[in-house]
Amino acid sequence: RTSSFTMATRPLELFVPGRLCIMGEHSDWAGGYRRFNSKVVAGMCLVSGTSQGLYARATPHPNKLVLTSHDHRGNRVGPEELSMDPKELLRVANSGSHFAYIAGVAYQVAIRYHVQGLVLDNYKTDLPLKKGLSSSAAACVLAARAFNRIYDLKLSARGEMDLAYHGEITTPSQCGRMDQCCAFGARPVLMRFDGDKLDCEELTLKEPLYIVIVELAGHKDTVEILQQLNRAYPVAATPVEEGVQRFLGERNAALVGAAVDAVEAGDAPKLGALLDQFQAEFDEALIPQCPSQLTAPNLHRVLSYAPLRKHIWGAKGIGSQGDGCAQLLCKSAADMEAAMAVVTSELQMGCLPLQIGATRPVTQAVIPAASFAQTLFPASKTLPPALFPVLDADGIMKPAVLVLVEQALAAGILKVVIVVDEAARSAFDDIFHRPPEPRTLQRLPQRMRDYASVINETGRRVHLVTQIEQRGLGDAILTAAHALDADAPYVIMLGDHLYKSTHRNGDSCIQQLISCFDGTSLMALRPTAEAEVSRFGCATGTWEGSRHDSRQKDGAIGAKDGGEIGAKTQTPCAGHVLNLTSIVEKPSVEFARSNLVTPSIGTGEYLSAFGLYIIADASLMLTLKDELDVCLTSSSVRHTLELTPALDKLRRDRGVRGVLLEGERFDIGGE
Repeated sequence: RTSSFTMATRPLELFVPGRLCIMGEHSDWAGGYRRFNSKVVAGMCLVSGTSQGLYARATPHPNKLVLTSHDHRGNRVGPEELSMDPKELLRVANSGSHFAYIAGVAYQVAIRYHVQGLVLDNYKTDLPLKKGLSSSAAACVLAARAFNRIYDLKLSARGEMDLAYHGEITTPSQCGRMDQCCAFGARPVLMRFDGDKLDCEELTLKEPLYIVIVELAGHKDTVEILQQLNRAYPVAATPVEEGVQRFLGERNAALVGAAVDAVEAGDAPKLGALLDQFQAEFDEALIPQCPSQLTAPNLHRVLSYAPLRKHIWGAKGIGSQGDGCAQLLCKSAADMEAAMAVVTSELQMGCLPLQIGATRPVTQAVIPAASFAQTLFPASKTLPPALFPVLDADGIMKPAVLVLVEQALAAGILKVVIVVDEAARSAFDDIFHRPPEPRTLQRLPQRMRDYASVINETGRRVHLVTQIEQRGLGDAILTAAHALDADAPYVIMLGDHLYKSTHRNGDSCIQQLISCFDGTSLMALRPTAEAEVSRFGCATGTWEGSRHDSRQKDGAIGAKDGGEIGAKTQTPCAGHVLNLTSIVEKPSVEFARSNLVTPSIGTGEYLSAFGLYIIADASLMLTLKDELDVCLTSSSVRHTLELTPALDKLRRDRGVRGVLLEGERFDIGGE
């Protein structure tokens, strides 16, 4: 049996990026006026998290909120201790003091959930303050995420976003609904604002976007901008106000829709042209409503500066606009560097680089293959499941592990680490690292001789590590740690499994999973009948949905959680993604009925592990190491270190998403 999984003592590491509104500013609050005037067009904006943000460590506290922060210049504030009493938290939130935003979130947590306190140390910040990148919203999301993961509140990114929003508006802040999109991380999101309804759709980038943020060294009054533009709502009283509503409504929706298409098509030149067009129409419609702030001479000097234009596809203002910051969409990484040089040396302005969609590629895999299959005894006495012969789609009889390795390499994996039993290591070496003897080759048909050369080349990518004692799947994964790049993502493929794709384009199961990876760990899932759940690790969560479905039907896929609004549930299909809220090893039917029901999965079915995972960083290995240390110091005779409890802790600490794949998986000897 699996040992009970203990909470690690190491602090929870957190990162929350800033927020860049690529296009659609002001439409969040403008769309909210549909509550009072149905003729107002719903708002729509394209936003993204930044590569800069807030770094923090969090630990639980029995009764206090202990806060420390460092700004982007290294200046430290705190530690400051606050009572978790809601009245005290509300007082601090209303004060507008340094920690008002975090106190506002803590107040919302205190009145919604039964939790204790929190120690939150924002030890590093590389996000500039008050530059249109929503540093205040990032602080609110940071606090919401810390409470969520320390106390396992089971909130999705949307739930954290909603909690952060209500925390920020508890303060004197005038933030809009778009600001907390940084909860989704450093990836683009399409947001829609229809009265009180908010829909969010994560987008897929084919190529990274290279952006330079320019600090315009001017003055802007955001409060004045908002006050003047809000005069046009809910009912326009002048032609100028009608122009404001028209731009923030129908024209904004058209331009943002075109920008989303350009982003997903990887068409950076088109996106740049749309940025220029958006700025031109923004100026024409909105400057007359607030000329003192939106005339913005510094902004327009940068946008029209000829030496910059050869390096960029397009440019526009940021945030509420005015002379705060500008964004330049550069043609390449080299052009980004060149544009920064022009800004600093010729325009004498500050700037910082931003890459969107620059997720580190998945190029390494682990295959635990040291298991002993009781159901295959006595065959398994001499042959582990990973070496059982199977007839592959190319008509060649291969050891199962060779099929897995070939699928991994075909999906772009460059290094495969196979964890083997000491007694079977020689057999694995025979396959991957010892070419057949010449006289053996001579007896083979030409096709098999050619294939022997292919296997020899494949073996150059395969690294074998030996598991001395079998202490469970988690221990097998941990055994591979020294052979991996610790900070890079990696795939886990089970050595006693086979994966067969049913994808319409022929993409393998591992290719499908890798295509969904955006920096957050992934667990492949499949629907499983209730009678079978006690045989597998199972999971549940809330659906994130896809743009394709939400464009065809009103509303985004997902169940309401943590105060989310505007979510509708649709029947999920392969490729849909869940924010996982629970991962459980071999649950009973009764437990599954009470705790693992997932919206839109068929009656009497639950989501179980497919046997494929992508782990984003070293966090899982650290968790497994902590648990192994506990196991080895305990008095238990049998120490078993399993993967599922460690994955559930990874879910709580860093987040894990579930993906439905188009395919089947087969457990060798188990099915």
